Amino acid sequence: MSRLKADENPIVLKTFAFAVSAAKYCQILQTNKNFPLANQLFKSSTSIGANVREAQNAESKADFIHKFKIAVKEVDETEYWLALCKELYGHEELTSLNKQLTEIQKIINKIISTSKKA
Repeated sequence: MSRLKADENPIVLKTFAFAVSAAKYCQILQTNKNFPLANQLFKSSTSIGANVREAQNAESKADFIHKFKIAVKEVDETEYWLALCKELYGHEELTSLNKQLTEIQKIINKIISTSKKA
């Protein structure tokens, strides 16, 4: 978290922490030689925070909302890959990842709805 400042937006911090947790889980998948699933999960889970971070420098309100909508799509994709992992492996790390993802999803949806009203 070296490049992230402590005073940054909580959703930026939460999505970064989630990406770190997901990346660590992807290492478990790679250890088990499940490279395709690890790669898919890594891409979608890290993309959430990347889009949230991009939104912080949006050129307009519409651009801000658009970046968060992309993040929602990445949340949905990540949710899919985590469900697949749960079905295939049932690792206990998945409970924490799903909990973090649900919290992020709720915050992002609230940000989008609030931004549309403003």
